[in-house]
Amino acid sequence: ELEIAKYNIVAHPKSCFTMIIPELLDQMKAAQPETKSVILCGIETQACITATTLDLLEMGLDVHIPMDCVSSRSNFDRKVALERLKQSGAFLTSCEAIILGMAPDAKHPKFKGIQKLVMEPSLDTGLNL
Repeated sequence: ELEIAKYNIVAHPKSCFTMIIPELLDQMKAAQPETKSVILCGIETQACITATTLDLLEMGLDVHIPMDCVSSRSNFDRKVALERLKQSGAFLTSCEAIILGMAPDAKHPKFKGIQKLVMEPSLDTGLNL
């Protein structure tokens, strides 16, 4: 159990591959109407991540995909999907790059706390890009 309610995160049930559903769009626009980019993590890169990314790109948003935060049942499907998304305009990155990008200066008041999140190296993704 992820205990997402503890962090005020609402789960949105869906039956389609994309997460760009009216309820989520409404929540996103209400919380941050000036959103210009999205960090997208999840499972089934070749299905859900692909459909959601393409929809977000079509909406004119930048999409950042930390490659070590997405998966597929097979590494081959994940590699092919990530390459397609890169060609479509998504930015492929890592969770460490995303995390450190949130406080890009050691003088930032939250840098020390954020730095602790990346002290242990991530597991190898097996992507060999």
